[in-house]
Amino acid sequence: MSQEQNTKLDLPTPTLKTVCPHDCPSACGLEVQLDTDGKIAKLYGGRHHSYTDGVICAKVSRYSERIYNPDRVTNPLRRVGKKGDGKFAEISWEEALDEICQRFGDVAEHFGGEAVWLYYFAGTMGLLMRDGINRLARAKGYSGMYGTICVNPAWTGFMAGTGLIAGVDPREMALSDCVVLWGTNPVNTQVNVMRHALKARKTRNAKIVHIDVYHNATSKQADMVLIIKPGTDAALACAVMHILFRDGYADLDYLNTYADCPDALCNHLKNKTPAWASGITGLSIDEIEAFALLIGTTPRSYFRLGYGFTRQRNGTVNMHAALSVATVLGAWKYRGGGAFHNNTNIYRWNKTLIEGLDLDAPARMLDQSRIGEILCGDTVALRGGGPVKAMLIQNTNPAVVAPDTNKILKGLQRNDLFLVVHEQFMTETAVMADIVLPATMFLEHDDLYQGGGHQHIMLGKKIVDAPGSCRSNHEVISELGKRLGVSHAGFEMSETNILDHTLEKSKRPTLEKFAEDPWFDCQPDFDQSHYLNGFSFEDGKFRFSVDWKALLPNDYVSDDILNTMPSLPDHWDILESTRPKTQFCLVTAPARHFLNSSFTETKTSRRLEGRPCVMIHPLDADECDVTDGGICQIGNDRGQILVHAKHFEGLKRGVLVIESLWPNKSYIGGIGVNSLTGADPVAPVGGVAFHDNAVWIRAHDG
Repeated sequence: MSQEQNTKLDLPTPTLKTVCPHDCPSACGLEVQLDTDGKIAKLYGGRHHSYTDGVICAKVSRYSERIYNPDRVTNPLRRVGKKGDGKFAEISWEEALDEICQRFGDVAEHFGGEAVWLYYFAGTMGLLMRDGINRLARAKGYSGMYGTICVNPAWTGFMAGTGLIAGVDPREMALSDCVVLWGTNPVNTQVNVMRHALKARKTRNAKIVHIDVYHNATSKQADMVLIIKPGTDAALACAVMHILFRDGYADLDYLNTYADCPDALCNHLKNKTPAWASGITGLSIDEIEAFALLIGTTPRSYFRLGYGFTRQRNGTVNMHAALSVATVLGAWKYRGGGAFHNNTNIYRWNKTLIEGLDLDAPARMLDQSRIGEILCGDTVALRGGGPVKAMLIQNTNPAVVAPDTNKILKGLQRNDLFLVVHEQFMTETAVMADIVLPATMFLEHDDLYQGGGHQHIMLGKKIVDAPGSCRSNHEVISELGKRLGVSHAGFEMSETNILDHTLEKSKRPTLEKFAEDPWFDCQPDFDQSHYLNGFSFEDGKFRFSVDWKALLPNDYVSDDILNTMPSLPDHWDILESTRPKTQFCLVTAPARHFLNSSFTETKTSRRLEGRPCVMIHPLDADECDVTDGGICQIGNDRGQILVHAKHFEGLKRGVLVIESLWPNKSYIGGIGVNSLTGADPVAPVGGVAFHDNAVWIRAHDG
């Protein structure tokens, strides 16, 4: 080895602080190590980030495999074959932008601005790169997007009780005597939750309870595991509250001060016995009694409420009922007690410049989750307006991640739909596009982020150059705005200038200050985060009784459904999977090494996941002649898929689980699991019941 090479290897390589941008509440603080050529070598969890605490998921630690993937889109492409054939030719940015503006202009002239729909989601959680697209929709009078695919049922259920989407400092899990992980599998999806829960076990001998619909990696680390039937969480919550009142564990003094109607709730729960809940949840009476006894004798219990158990047609009611348990217990009084789901309401951003909130609202707001129905011309989904004739899609891959895949693919294949997709890889949505634009990754641009699962505002600075001619979302939106003749400061300013302006208007530290330390802790104080000054209603009372029809927006779900929602915590039997003649309930749970459809393009994640498979109880498999490892067919009136079977005793009979999201092309028949999920909106304000799918299953005879 030459002296020059030795010198190069001996040089220290820099480590830089940033933040993970992906669609995960953890929003981990990252330390990025560069190699001697200035390229990304390794990503680590931020050691001085008080929530990340040095721990990140394995898939993000391997990010060099993603950012330097040879399959990245690096130059603009124009379709040259039939839609969906995947035949494209490289073009210049000038050609691409000229064609987009011409086609968008033609559509707006002939069909009105609402015929252009700008569609996006959380491929990046950066405030500018994710949400800047809304500025263009407002400026041009295009159709906007009503985001429903992820948080609506969960956030609505939590806010119905507290009046705010905020809770106890998640770092207080480490100070708890009992951590209840309800409807979440954090080993797969939020590894930092386990970090703090295990601290509580190590330092306080705390118990960890896991409530889920199948035994998974999180269950293996819990002291008590309650495997229930999908969509029955509210029944469990009601029976537990019944026991807390029955056995004197309900904190009556706390309830009389901080709750709206504790006496009415107690009377309502008198017939919500453990025997009643056992028949609904599939748990034994002893399991329900044991859980209630544990938390009843451990008021310093921390309820970490996830998203998974709200992905049901009764998901909002489930969240509110589980949240109510913490209130009946009076757990909010204690450090290390109370409840937490998300902290989105603590940040109080002024995003006027980012989203163009000083402009008129979009022509109409179309439900993101109903994209298949919208593109296929459903008049209700189109909200009484005309068809969508042109689209720009950023940060999402609806051909895989959105419900009712077959309708989506049918809609995307329309020859009269002009489709532009701004992407990092040739996803199955990008394959359907007329124009594909190459997008940057988070290490290749500047943005601001907030923690959903914690309390930090974070700056992610550009660290490396993007390959080829990739451009950021902000660059593309700004250039389109200018070419389409829009006058607004947001289209003229650089990324850093917009971010600095947003911080100033939001009364946060300057961008210069963030450059010195990119992780800013803005956790509210103890009394505020525990609602000891009162809950976020005018009277300061937690709401056991909810007027669901009063929640906004209130015109995405029919009154016929809203009128059946229980006002007090209760099991709401509106599940698709419990309707007559239903054979099985299919749950589409998240896989450990993918994040939605991200990371499915990396070889290591695919190798570790293996192949798509459906977990089925051995007794059900025997009845259906489905062999372990054999190919089976699963279907309903929305579609059919072929997938390998895996016999698994860690779920209730009548339940199937597919950990996903594998690309459609990874399935034997070329169509994926979301062809079985429904797009009908979850009450009261929309959402998707990804874990409530009535299906049949049989051995594949092909």
